[in-house]
Amino acid sequence: MLAIPAIDLRGGMVVRLAQGDPTRQTAYSSDPVAVAKRWEDEGAPILHLVDLDGAFSGRPQHLSVVAQVAGAVKVPVQLGGGLRTLAELEQAFGSGIERAVLGTAAIEDPEFLAQACRRFPGRMVLGLDAKEGKVAVRGWGADTGIDATEVAARWAKLPLAAIIYTDIARDGMLAGPNLEALRRMARATPHPVIASGGIATLDDVKRLAVLEPSRIIGALIGKALYEGRFTLKEAIAAANYKGC
Repeated sequence: MLAIPAIDLRGGMVVRLAQGDPTRQTAYSSDPVAVAKRWEDEGAPILHLVDLDGAFSGRPQHLSVVAQVAGAVKVPVQLGGGLRTLAELEQAFGSGIERAVLGTAAIEDPEFLAQACRRFPGRMVLGLDAKEGKVAVRGWGADTGIDATEVAARWAKLPLAAIIYTDIARDGMLAGPNLEALRRMARATPHPVIASGGIATLDDVKRLAVLEPSRIIGALIGKALYEGRFTLKEAIAAANYKGC
C-alpha cells in the first residue's frame, strides 16, 4: 500500500481543516514547494494536492502553485479541488500533474466524468467524500443523500485510475480511519481505492494495509505527518505491513 502525503492549499498556505470546516484551520507552511520537496526527499511515492480555495469557489485557484510543485519534484502529483470543466482539466494537466481528482463535478454531472475519462483514460480519480456513508459535494458543504458505494458501483466500467474515499467526520480529527466504510467501498467497486481521513498512528496505517490488500492501494496522510506523530519513512514501512 502507498503512504501518500497530502498537501492542502488555501490562501497560499499549506493547511489542514478539521472535518472540512474552513473556520477550523491550522496552517503549517507558507511554502508549498518546500513542503512538497520535503515529502519527496522522505520517500513519497506520489503527492496529493488539494486546492481548497478551488473546492469552495468552484474554480481552480492555485494552478500556478501546482505548476511550481510539479516542476520541483520528480514524483507524480495528483490534484483535486474545483476542477469542473474539460478546459480546467486541460489547464491542470498542462501544469504538470499526473492525475486529476473529480468530486463535485462527477456527482452533479455524470456525463462530464465520462467525458473526462474518455479524454484522459487512466488519469482520472473519483473523489467520494462522505458523511455517514452519504456523498457530500461543494467543499463538503452540501449533502446529496446518495450512498457512496452506490456511486462507486455505478461507474465500475469507467477507466478510472482510482477512487479516493474520504470519511469527512474523521478528516483532520486524528480519530482513526473508518475501516468498515472502507471495506464496503473496496468491495463495491473494481477500481483501486485510496483511503482518506482519520489516520493518527502507525497502527492505523497497518490496519489499512491488511484490510483489503488487493483493493485498497493507498492511504492519504495529512495532519498526523504535519503534527509529527510519525515520520513519512515510518508510514511507508507501516504501509508495507503484511500482518502476522
